[in-house]
Amino acid sequence: MAIIDSQVHVYEANTPKRPWHSVPNWPDHVTGDEMVAAMDQVGVDGAIFISAFSMYRYDASYAVEVQQAHPDRFALVKPVDPVDPSVADVIADWKQTPGTVGIRIMMTQEAGRDPSNPGLDRILRAAVEHDFPVNMLCWGNVEAGTALIDRHPETRFIIDHLAIEQPRTPPAPPEPWADLPKVLELAKRSNAVIKVSGACTLSKEPYPFPDIWEPLARVFDAWGIDRCLWGTDWTRAFAVVNYEQAVEPFRLTDRLSENERAMLMGGACAKAYGWSPKQG
Repeated sequence: MAIIDSQVHVYEANTPKRPWHSVPNWPDHVTGDEMVAAMDQVGVDGAIFISAFSMYRYDASYAVEVQQAHPDRFALVKPVDPVDPSVADVIADWKQTPGTVGIRIMMTQEAGRDPSNPGLDRILRAAVEHDFPVNMLCWGNVEAGTALIDRHPETRFIIDHLAIEQPRTPPAPPEPWADLPKVLELAKRSNAVIKVSGACTLSKEPYPFPDIWEPLARVFDAWGIDRCLWGTDWTRAFAVVNYEQAVEPFRLTDRLSENERAMLMGGACAKAYGWSPKQG
């Protein structure tokens, strides 16, 4: 089965042609060609390319350019704006764009969105209409994410980054898995799956990060391996782990059977998004 990274961010250098909204602590550029080269080095067949909100906000034009150049390697997800009264039309247009497989919303505390926000309702109804799963970042705010899922049982949700806040720089926080009980409770929602993305950034031990496996085993047990989508969250995780270090612990560990590895590192992602690299 193909290895599919459930979340990567790819972007050009910060230029007047396509300026960044903010400047995170990421490399100066990781273009589509550079991302493909990194994937090739470690045997990753394809990736879900999440247009970088921190840099491009709701403009996914660069993501579309990259997917056109590498249609067999990337499928696309873009953030959508609950404040935009025409957001349903935006989603309809996105559905007609080649290579698109989903949309994304932000439910972090910083976003400050109530689960009953009518703009969110518009987005989630449109997602159902156009058969898009909704990626949701709700780390540090799992209660709000849970409430939104419960409010929209007909919508398919893909929970970003284990719903656990992850560091942009080392070291890991003192209690990196403090929200794990909330994540396990969230597993009861049958209309949600979860990305096991960026997990290596939560380790307090050096590569290959052996202390991630006990809490991840609890995630696998609660959610089922077929609802868990491995990913690197490259390049957000850049300052903590390099791309190879985010891939190899999962590809080489003896804590997963071959069937479990195939499902975690590709099968569950292909099922959730309805896409695999072969479809390019």
